[in-house]
Amino acid sequence: MARRERNRMDELSGAEYVNCSFYFKIGACRHGEKCSRTHNIPSFSQTVLLKNMYHSPIINTQLAEAYSKLHSANALMLKSGEEAEIEQRYFEEFFEEVFTELDSKYGRIEEMNICDNIGEHMIGNVYVKFYDEEDAEACVKGLENRWFNGEPIYAELSPVTDFREACCRQYELGDCSKGAFCNFMHLKPISRELRRRLYGSRARTPDRFGKTQPRRDREWEHDDRTERDGGSNRRRSRSPRSRRH
Repeated sequence: MARRERNRMDELSGAEYVNCSFYFKIGACRHGEKCSRTHNIPSFSQTVLLKNMYHSPIINTQLAEAYSKLHSANALMLKSGEEAEIEQRYFEEFFEEVFTELDSKYGRIEEMNICDNIGEHMIGNVYVKFYDEEDAEACVKGLENRWFNGEPIYAELSPVTDFREACCRQYELGDCSKGAFCNFMHLKPISRELRRRLYGSRARTPDRFGKTQPRRDREWEHDDRTERDGGSNRRRSRSPRSRRH
């Protein structure tokens, strides 16, 4: 794994002038397709990005855009105590559902993080870091043509493996001047109880843990159109991929 990590770094070494360093560090870039630099999707990684998968029951995207124009991101995040409680409960149910599904089907998860940012390129992003790169690749393939709560899942390997480098230091200290539109990760925390429940039994073998069943499997759906169209048996190339904008 260390060798692959060195190889991944070597791929980008000496090419910083064409590669987007922000995408490499955060896994998302505010310029998107308009970025003048290359967004290199890694050929292998421990981390899977599920784009914009989490939808807060409190924050409305259109409202977020309006607040963005008024530069009032902090005001948007001020919720009543009742709203905060509702959102946290919904968030933890979502977190546990996704964690359990992916851990049981694809391999042991080292850590999972969800962005609390509301910028278009980061809102609802779910980062799942597996212990093994092979499990991460299996996850991306397994989630092709799958839906969650009526919406398609967009999964890809992410260059992010060190979340300490990707996180906003000001946010961790409790005061980010850019608010929820910050371009560094604001990771939404889970309760200690949920953390113990999900991460507290890491000593269990993959086989035993694999027997754990998600509580609401009906939320995960397959796109039947794939079968009607003759199936999707595309093999992913191990050669470097990139998005040049």
